[in-house]
Amino acid sequence: MMQIEGLRRHDVDAFGTRIHVAEVGEGPMVLFVHGFPESWYSWRHQLPVVAAAGHRAVAIDVRGYGSSEVPEAVDAYRLVDLAADCVGVVEALGETTAVIVGHDWGSPIAAASARLRPDVFTAMALLSVTYDPRNEYRPTDIFRAMGGDDEFYIEYFQQPGRAEAEIAVDPARWLAGFYYTASGDSPPTPEGGKPMGLVSPGGLLGDNFLYPAEPTAWMTADDLAFYVAEFARVGFSGGLNRYRCVDLDWIDLRAFHRAPIRQPSLYIGGERDGPTIWGAASIGRFPETLPNLHASVTLPGVGHWMQQEDADAVNTALLDFLGALG
Repeated sequence: MMQIEGLRRHDVDAFGTRIHVAEVGEGPMVLFVHGFPESWYSWRHQLPVVAAAGHRAVAIDVRGYGSSEVPEAVDAYRLVDLAADCVGVVEALGETTAVIVGHDWGSPIAAASARLRPDVFTAMALLSVTYDPRNEYRPTDIFRAMGGDDEFYIEYFQQPGRAEAEIAVDPARWLAGFYYTASGDSPPTPEGGKPMGLVSPGGLLGDNFLYPAEPTAWMTADDLAFYVAEFARVGFSGGLNRYRCVDLDWIDLRAFHRAPIRQPSLYIGGERDGPTIWGAASIGRFPETLPNLHASVTLPGVGHWMQQEDADAVNTALLDFLGALG
């Protein structure tokens, strides 16, 4: 596990939900929210750099992960609840405002937090997953169409217990394959092959995983071991339940139909990142959906795990954005 000087790890009460935080530094708060299947530790390269720039850098374990509370009910993982956790963390730490930064599922969590509480989250940065306002299409219908004759991975994750059973066979190997195949280091899908995000009828998501010959520079054996140990303690259902709430979110956020987010914002994508590629049309709509966008940055050769794969470039973009906020 990478050591971070001055790191403080503790739990807070976020309006009745226990949320684990890892923080370093003093100053205006920057709140980091991770995605699947990760933890606060995915921000290990950002926390000390942002703190050194004069900020209180705080990364959470999202509910269902790591040392945070793990509710059993599937519908406890709706965006409105996860946004409430973020607001609760800011208040529990004695702050009134924060810049919120999200990656993967953390990006929709950050966007929902900014939409619901613009008074608290005065700016936001989204990594990988684009901002798409709520529209007339039910999310599971969209994902079903994306799969065609196969199953798109989000559809595959919908049935409770199904993906959990696949992962349980060898969690460490499943995580290693998931991380590497979605990264910029993974070879392109061979002609006639199936991309990582598609599951053949009767197949498993991991059927299309690739594995590195040796640990990568951005995901060492110790880094992987940290993630494996976190999931060994709490399992994967909490993280997977987030996918199972997408239609509930669509109902919950009806009042925000086609609503833009007007706070200052930043988007960082990866040239080889699936959601960045799928989100090209959404990026094109940013002038309408994110009218105060500071920059949209696409990192060359970088895959899904951008804040780990190219930490320096992500840190440069974040510090430029934070500096522009004054």
